[in-house]
Amino acid sequence: MARAVKAAEAVAGGRPIWLAAGKRTPFAKAGGALAGLDALQLSVPVVKAMLAEAGGPDLAIWGAVIPSLMWSNLAREVLLDAGADPSIPAFSTVMACSTSMAAAFQAAGMLDDRGRSLALVGGAESMSRVQIGLTQNLSDDLQRVMAARSFGDRLKALGQTRLSDVRLHIPKIQNRVTGKSMGEHTEEMAKGWSISRAEQDEIALRSHQTAAAAWKAGFFDDLVIRMAETGHDTTVRADTSLERLAKLSPVFDRTSGQGTLTAGNSSPLTDGAAGLWVATEQGLSRLPAATPRVRLVDYEINAIDLRHEYLLMAPAYGIPRLLARHGLRYEDVALWEIHEAFAAQVASHIKALQDEAFLREKAGVAADLGRLPIERMNPNGGSTALGHPFGATGARILSMAVKELAAMPAGAWGLVSICADGGQGTMALLRNG
Repeated sequence: MARAVKAAEAVAGGRPIWLAAGKRTPFAKAGGALAGLDALQLSVPVVKAMLAEAGGPDLAIWGAVIPSLMWSNLAREVLLDAGADPSIPAFSTVMACSTSMAAAFQAAGMLDDRGRSLALVGGAESMSRVQIGLTQNLSDDLQRVMAARSFGDRLKALGQTRLSDVRLHIPKIQNRVTGKSMGEHTEEMAKGWSISRAEQDEIALRSHQTAAAAWKAGFFDDLVIRMAETGHDTTVRADTSLERLAKLSPVFDRTSGQGTLTAGNSSPLTDGAAGLWVATEQGLSRLPAATPRVRLVDYEINAIDLRHEYLLMAPAYGIPRLLARHGLRYEDVALWEIHEAFAAQVASHIKALQDEAFLREKAGVAADLGRLPIERMNPNGGSTALGHPFGATGARILSMAVKELAAMPAGAWGLVSICADGGQGTMALLRNG
């Protein structure tokens, strides 16, 4: 059974909630242009750029997925280093790939126009600077050694250390419960939903083509700041093709002969940070008039049983419920922004959303949602091309959706979804005006 947290209308004390586009760094492949910066250092320039345009918020929520021993509250450290008013409260949040999208929902519930009308949310990830730790047993042993009052006692405590505990802990991109990586789980999903290699490569190609076109057209010019001599996402491949993608070897299933996920149709390990504004109408007045903004009508946070369902399938349950709650059909939504952790995951969601049995028996939606307008998905590129710094993706995808939707006719609907490790997902229903 899938469980969900939902809001029939995203309001603060009866007041509508708005999302306004923020800023982000360029996204760079791990080990590349931003490799020398940690999550804090990536975040500070983004927050500085946002503060320069709008002044200080009333609240800040920021997050990163990969833990660091250098700080316990990244959000507070980011604000202080960015020179924000130290009286602004800030706290950190984490929800895997949905981290900064969940931060937006948290902020939406805290704005009340009684001292809180504008929030700054976002997140960052430095995949280049993952902190290696000690095993818990070795950490315990070393603490006993350091606490010893004499040299002899230290030697005695050190002698109690077991050789099997003398090793390093390197964080891995895998689920703790299953022990499998995200890619291994998605290979299972691809096989279960009969997603071909060709389908995945076509999604990846479109992601790169639309991202490259968006950069060329200037779509990102007011969304991305310059960092470390880099002002452009380094993961976008304007020159890729189906032929080039087809030459890449599977990376998560190399032995069965049936692996279909490659480096070309999977999101790359990425460094970057991104921010977003969340506001009441009163808060909007503090932002520049040219800042794109749309209304957050509704949202859903859901989870599925990862032991009996494919790990990244939660949005396929949540999207139809979110639309059915408002009497909307797929074609009523003018803009779809679907996080591309893997092209196979996107293709699986598409198939599930068009499968009547899945909608009825698993999502619990009996309404006829009609045709899914795939051509409206990710018009400016997705995570496969743009990159996926875990903590930053939510703010990145929401800012892009806000800008795109705000340029559409009044009343246009938009839907944003992100799948997250642990069998979870977040979805936002947006409207222009």
